Amino acid sequence: MTGPYDDPVMAEIGTAVELGHGGDRAGARSRFDRIREDLGDDGDPFLRCVLAHYAADVQDDPHAELRWDAEALAAATEVTGNEAVAGFYPSLHLNLADVHRRLGHDDEALLHLRRAREHVGVLTDDGYGRMIRNGIERCGERLGADVRD
Repeated sequence: MTGPYDDPVMAEIGTAVELGHGGDRAGARSRFDRIREDLGDDGDPFLRCVLAHYAADVQDDPHAELRWDAEALAAATEVTGNEAVAGFYPSLHLNLADVHRRLGHDDEALLHLRRAREHVGVLTDDGYGRMIRNGIERCGERLGADVRD
């Protein structure tokens, strides 16, 4: 039995991520766009979520980043039967909070920052969990909002 991590689309997403990490942001954007077109609007929501989450990271235009981040969150809400998605919510909301903050949409930023904080309990106390928690605090500081417990 294969899972979403064994999916060839995940391998394509991984290749696009590697392009972005290697400095070829335009190449990564092009590959992400092609993968998204191939998946279509009815494609596996888990794959659409992962794709959009990573595609947002290589956008040079914050409006494009916002569209991808919003798509990642929307796709996550469609996923059923995958507990791993619960761990995505703090990061998905943090990303939306940060891009809204950079665009000057403080009310939206605060909304997503609070939602990120509401979901942070699913994260373990490892490097990733600490990174997301610290990101929430930093974003809150930049907005002048205390989002700690």
